[in-house]
This record gives sequence, C-alpha cells and structure tokens, in this order.
Amino acid sequence: MTDSQLIQLIKQGNTELYSELMRRYQRKILAFVYHMLKNSHMELIAEDLCSETFYKAFRSLHSFREVDASFSTWLYTIARNTVLSELRKNRAGNVSLEESGYTPVAPPEVAPEQAALRKERMMLVREAINNLPEKQRSALILREYDQMDYQEIAIILDQSVSSVKSLLFRARSSVKLQLESYFYEPELEEQAERV
Repeated sequence: MTDSQLIQLIKQGNTELYSELMRRYQRKILAFVYHMLKNSHMELIAEDLCSETFYKAFRSLHSFREVDASFSTWLYTIARNTVLSELRKNRAGNVSLEESGYTPVAPPEVAPEQAALRKERMMLVREAINNLPEKQRSALILREYDQMDYQEIAIILDQSVSSVKSLLFRARSSVKLQLESYFYEPELEEQAERV
C-alpha cells in the first residue's frame, strides 16, 4: 500500500494505520534529527523530537496535500522545523559527547587498529559536517545520508533547487577543506614529484 493510500484511509478514520507510516519513516527521521542535533550536542533528545515530529504530523495530517509535496518531504519539513524550534529554545543547554554516554562500537570482526582508524575517520567526517552552517549541514545530510533529490531538499529547506545545489557545493567543499590536512600525505606528493 502506498503512502497516499494509507493517508486516505487514515483521513477516513482508520487511525491505527498511522503506525505503518511511522514504521516506514521512523529510522530515517530519527537519523535526520540526530544529525541536526549533533552540532549542538543535544543528541540525547533525538528520539523525543522524532516522536514529536510524528505527533505533529498526525495532528496535521488532515491538512496534508499531496499536490504540494510527498509525505516524506512533508515529514522531513516538520522534523526540521521541530529541531530548529528546540535548538532556539535550548541554545545554552549543551551536553558534550562525553556527558551523553554515547560510545561508538566497532564490529567485533574488525582488527583493533582498523577499528581505531575507522572510528577516527568517522569522527573527523562527523565533526566536519557538524561544523557546517545549519542549511548546508541539512542539505548534505538529506542528500548523502537520506538520498533525496534536489527538488525534495529544496522543499524541505524552503530554497530553490539552484540554492540547494549551491549549498551542497559549499558544504562538500568545506568538508573537503576541513579534512584535507588529515588525509594529506606529503611523502606521496614527494614521490610524485620525483617521477
């Protein structure tokens, strides 16, 4: 059953079907919310804001119009607005990663050295993404992690498609610049110059 069919049935009173829409999008919305909160070190409330997003969407489902946007695009817009509202309310309430108790764990079959390098690389990439301005970070997360097209991102961020492309270009350039020093190996350049 498509999202549209489910929404029509829910609007007709079959509210128990909303759980199916939640099941389809909960992991993606949670990941999006988590990434948006990461820069402010507020990841601990990601699940709460994800739940709030689905609650708001349910309460407003009667006003959802598919001609304006797809359900997923509409849902991401609600999630983004919910997070931005929370960030405005809690500007001073930062919790560090150490205080959050979150520790990424490598799969057991990975050698300790490889796990450490992988963990370090992932941390550097996350940090670089978290250092981006909010719109660039959101655009990059929606494009790279959620695999959305430019039009969907434009609707969620309330931007034109060309602005989204510009945001993504600047975001990728900034991440690349931030990571350049970590992945730059002078001995390889010296070898290339000798050849």
